[in-house]
Amino acid sequence: MADAAVVDAIGHFLPEGRETNEELASRIDTSDEWIRTRTGIAARSRADADQPTSELATSAGRDALRRASVDDVDTVIVATTTPDMKCPATAPVVADALGLAGAATFDINSACTGFLAGLATASGLIATGNARSVLLIGAEKYSSIIYPYDRGTAPIFGDGAAAMVLRPGTAREWGSIGRVHLGSDGGLWSLAHVRTGGSQYPVASDDPHDPYLRMDGRATYRHAVERMTQSCVQALKHEALTAEAVDLLVAHQANARILREVARELEIPPERALVDLTDVGNTAAASIPLALSRAQQREDLRGGETLLLTAFGAGASWGATVLRWPALGTAN
Repeated sequence: MADAAVVDAIGHFLPEGRETNEELASRIDTSDEWIRTRTGIAARSRADADQPTSELATSAGRDALRRASVDDVDTVIVATTTPDMKCPATAPVVADALGLAGAATFDINSACTGFLAGLATASGLIATGNARSVLLIGAEKYSSIIYPYDRGTAPIFGDGAAAMVLRPGTAREWGSIGRVHLGSDGGLWSLAHVRTGGSQYPVASDDPHDPYLRMDGRATYRHAVERMTQSCVQALKHEALTAEAVDLLVAHQANARILREVARELEIPPERALVDLTDVGNTAAASIPLALSRAQQREDLRGGETLLLTAFGAGASWGATVLRWPALGTAN
């Protein structure tokens, strides 16, 4: 009898466009060395101006669905900070494009922690019988909310999407989703925010407020390391595991320095911390599933690996979970 949600398939989509560090340095005061040293990023993915988040999400969803063993997906969840519109949600647009008529659909906005929040939600829906199977997508077009001349954000964020199909199964199976430890501190909302467009600062022709993402990089770095480390310790303790049992740390791909520092705090060797942002940048809610999907397609993941997933994002929000990766194969 099914008592858990299990990973059935994973896929991703990256737009063809790239902006290199050299291209970025031609318009703002920075350099390839400065960006690489501080972020580990050499280039970031860029969607076309007329390519919305829903299009990225649809392509990633299609990739995951063609790899799936199930054909009765009845729920679509899109984790995103960059929806196509304020209303309606992006998920129903994606479901329609994928031909999933009648599916339950909704978005989750928990910034870079969005995929983990979506994983907890999807798992709960399946475990309680409120969904047969779920298509969970992390998708972002951060180029739509980044001020192109902001030295603090323009070098960091990229565009992309990744999707996971979850099916009913048992808690004993590889790929089963266990406890996802989530937390937040609303007092830290100003660490990363976009002020314009909500009910407090609605859009108006004479709007004086900033419509772009603004981020306190130093404070975000400090809180990200602290909160991701704490949530990882909590997740490992819940599973009665130590860091030695972790085959791969898959953290939100915010910054290579943050990833290395979290690994160091957890006493996980650097070679067991997945770094997947060099050529795509920080893709926010898409970064964890994107890193997993690309590792799967490179055959770096073969099944049976103990993964520690963790994220920190605006809100502030954070989370972590332990996942034993299933044997999915690479074909299709």
